Amino acid sequence: MASQSNSGSDLGFEAELFKAADKLRGNLEPSEYKHVALGLIFLKFISEAFEHHRAKLMQEEFADPEDPEEYLASNVFWVPPEARWEHLQANAKRPQITFTDVTTGKERVGDIGNLIDNAMDSIERANAAVLKDVLPKEYGRPQLDKTMLGELIDLFSKVGMRSADGKSKDLLGRAYEYFISQFAGAEGRRGGEFFTPRSVVQTIVEMLEPHNGRVYDPACGSGGMFVQSERFIESHEGKRSDIAIYGQERNHTTWKLCKMNLAVRGIDADIKWNNEGSFLNDAFPTLKFDYAMANPPFNISDWWQPQLEGDVRWKYGTPPAGNANFAWLQHIIHHLAPRGTAGVVLANGSMSSQQSGEGEIRKAMIEGDVVDCMVALPGQLFYSTQIPACLWFLARDKGANGHRDRRGEILFIDARNLGHMVDRTRREFSEQDIETITGAYHRWRAKPDAGLGEYQDIPGFCKSATLEEVRKHGHVLTPGRYVGAEDAEDDGVPFAERFAALTATLEDQFNESDRLTALIRTKLAMVVPDAD
Repeated sequence: MASQSNSGSDLGFEAELFKAADKLRGNLEPSEYKHVALGLIFLKFISEAFEHHRAKLMQEEFADPEDPEEYLASNVFWVPPEARWEHLQANAKRPQITFTDVTTGKERVGDIGNLIDNAMDSIERANAAVLKDVLPKEYGRPQLDKTMLGELIDLFSKVGMRSADGKSKDLLGRAYEYFISQFAGAEGRRGGEFFTPRSVVQTIVEMLEPHNGRVYDPACGSGGMFVQSERFIESHEGKRSDIAIYGQERNHTTWKLCKMNLAVRGIDADIKWNNEGSFLNDAFPTLKFDYAMANPPFNISDWWQPQLEGDVRWKYGTPPAGNANFAWLQHIIHHLAPRGTAGVVLANGSMSSQQSGEGEIRKAMIEGDVVDCMVALPGQLFYSTQIPACLWFLARDKGANGHRDRRGEILFIDARNLGHMVDRTRREFSEQDIETITGAYHRWRAKPDAGLGEYQDIPGFCKSATLEEVRKHGHVLTPGRYVGAEDAEDDGVPFAERFAALTATLEDQFNESDRLTALIRTKLAMVVPDAD
């Protein structure tokens, strides 16, 4: 995805493409148009990759360009003739189209929307192992402007989606990711539920450095954590096959976005969906993972069910029914391998809240020495909320993983002053910002002979604290308390929750005052006899 921190000769093509596509949206809501545009980009990708491989097969003496196995063997999706982009493009502006319905096998008359639905169905059937029930098939509905669909097909047809070496997935993947991010911004709070901003994801991935092993996200949204993990592997000259990807998502529509996003990137992953979600129906109950990365929904209040009482995952204490923050943390810790590490985005309140036993759970996690690093983030990084958030980095064994023994220590990083505004409402980290954060962490955890340089505390930015120091702060994990910055930060606790707590405290004080007043009156009555 293009951004201020990236460079390249085709910088900004995604933005221009999105701008042109958005003009065609008309009165359609972004949440609805999202699936229309992303589905067509995916279809374009499928067809381009197919045609590129087909051209190669036509040059081979004994290859059959119309044999599906020739494509599947090369990890290319087979595209039947009725689903190929050139077929859609040729019919894009026709008001009536006669075609064979792949479901019934019968001839029917329809419009371009019906033809696209038929193409989607055809591709799913031909590639059921990966794409079953994944692709959008609502282009034929009457409410959708068929002229707009034809113009979208024309728009995507004119754009050169293939990079210089013929790899269509590079530019198409970038376009798909950029469109996801723009729709997330347009949808605001709802959009943030399926998309974590790229610079936040990159920070987590660069901190954890997932070179090999199993990578897991229990609330995977549209799959951004996995895309960045693959990029990390490739940028360090590793092989994609060195990591195995697992994810779970409870929103079926978002699950489809994730499956398409990974397919565009050519990423093989085991992404599960169910209505209940990771707490009530854990899709990988027995698996342990080397890396976990997650941006779960903040402060979920309706997650608890009676069957979760006494769950094996609540090693550090039963999470309160009114907030799932510490349920997410403990679910993730439960799934870490003996040397596993995790990065989790949570609301700032998780670092300091004493509500409903959360302080005791946090204390138990700290005393259990599974908290490795805490990062305070600036506000306005996310589409879904303007309140500041934080990053929790967890480790099952802080004496392992090829790093120095960090047991009894926690690194605190205050990154609230980093980042730049990309528009009036949202902030992003630059590559240098990410390097500043990750460099401090890597130097802190590295062995002296790792060649990363010596770690040093930086007043106002980072501090390596002992467990004893954390105990003195009442097991509160807010970085500002340790690095020497002003401790006037927003803890991210909603006003209603904070007001309720203050009201309860004030009520207790009133009751105590009444009790003491009554006691004093009683004592005075014993000292001063009744005038009668």
